[in-house]
Amino acid sequence: MSLKLGDKISLTINDTAFGGEGVGRHDDFVVFVPFVISGEIVEVEITELKKNFARAKLLQVLTPSPERVEPQCRYFGACGGCQYQHIAYAEQLRVKQKQIADLLERVGKIPRDVVAPVIPCPSPYGYRNRIMIRSQWNGPAKKLEIGFIRTDNKFVEDITECKIAEPALNNQITEVRAHPPHKGGIKVVLRVQPENWEVPKDSFFQNNFFLLPKLVETVRAFLKAGGAQYLIDLYCGVGFFGIESAGVVKSFIGVEYDKLAIAAARRNATARNISNGDFVAAQVEDVLPGLLQKFSAEQTSVILDPPRKGCWPEMLELLRQTRPAQVIYVSCHPATMARDLNILCADGVFELAQVQPLDMFPQTQHVECVADLRRRN
Repeated sequence: MSLKLGDKISLTINDTAFGGEGVGRHDDFVVFVPFVISGEIVEVEITELKKNFARAKLLQVLTPSPERVEPQCRYFGACGGCQYQHIAYAEQLRVKQKQIADLLERVGKIPRDVVAPVIPCPSPYGYRNRIMIRSQWNGPAKKLEIGFIRTDNKFVEDITECKIAEPALNNQITEVRAHPPHKGGIKVVLRVQPENWEVPKDSFFQNNFFLLPKLVETVRAFLKAGGAQYLIDLYCGVGFFGIESAGVVKSFIGVEYDKLAIAAARRNATARNISNGDFVAAQVEDVLPGLLQKFSAEQTSVILDPPRKGCWPEMLELLRQTRPAQVIYVSCHPATMARDLNILCADGVFELAQVQPLDMFPQTQHVECVADLRRRN
């Protein structure tokens, strides 16, 4: 290997990997670089060497892309929250669509044309309704740092505002800084409550209100096109998808381990006069077999909205065995989604009809996807 730590080299960036790093090659050896754009020529310094790849930090952009823009946040590059503020928003959407198609093609041999263009967010900045602020004692500076984990994943970047957070959260950041935690290592969750939804303190709710209507519209459209009479909403949280889709099906049931979320889901349904659904507080894998026997598989759709780590293999195998008419998979992590879709579609049990990405996380590497799978006859 000709490269050594500390080497300064010029690279042509030819792609953006899932995770946000640019991909270049030095004598056919892959080098990952953050904060660059495909097509750029950059000068970098090698910071990490592995057997099959290296990582480098950006020193300067020698030939900038026409898609390069000035980041709006003064902490960009140091704070680890955003990866794409240097990229024009339309190009961010194109990059994310390509990354999802690449993942599905590589992991599951799924045709690229099933991935629709990414639905943009009406507000690419100022959209997050939930953030986590951390505190860390800086010994040499003798001060408490309050902010987000840095790009190096080791320290906290001290911040006074977050450009992708809703204005109300920036007001809360000011309050936290005015009354700081008494020591380092403390996490403070700041949140804007959704209107007309009850969400317990630690329960999940989508973090982008601006694109929420399009997310609901996508799930309902897939559900309606599937034609099922019954819906099983797994990992249902406070009942969002089941309640919003109640008018499309004869009846539905939501499952969630968080008991406080289930209690809130029942109250959310009652507040909307939704009477054709029920909610169960249980582990998904414990109750799914009984639910799939209760409803006719030919007339049942299942919504999966799992944590970032994806679904348990046993649950995916159960879906393969019981073969409901439709599975609608909602995910904020395309890599684990691609893995799970590959399992569901193996041996032709299910067929992936479409994947609709939605940019719930502008300026970052993350993207929400809704996948529509249909049982093969």
